[in-house]
Amino acid sequence: MAEDTCSVYSFDKAKVASLHKQLNDEFIIGTSQIFKILADETRLKIAYALTKEEELCVCDIANVIGASTATASHHLRTLKKQGLAQYRKVGKLAFYRLDDHHVKALIQLAFEHQKEGKADGNNN
Repeated sequence: MAEDTCSVYSFDKAKVASLHKQLNDEFIIGTSQIFKILADETRLKIAYALTKEEELCVCDIANVIGASTATASHHLRTLKKQGLAQYRKVGKLAFYRLDDHHVKALIQLAFEHQKEGKADGNNN
């Protein structure tokens, strides 16, 4: 038997009951959607760029990701639709920013974790 699993089946009923109450499907589905959106490398690159600059126009983002403005706009609309980004229009330019400090903190924390070498799958 593997050392990284329980040798006997036993669980803490109080802890499990408490967690069942906290982990309702709506909460889990909504939160997992955030991670699904950020799992796309291009969208994560955009989100990370928006942690470094308060706001960027679509043209700036297109250049950062090495894509057309249409492609950048598509990804930005996805971020906006999921509540991760906001935009404002100034004349013919559209400027995007992250929705709030929670989104920025989530992205920054994930990158800090990666820099520490914790997200490479080689941890015991």
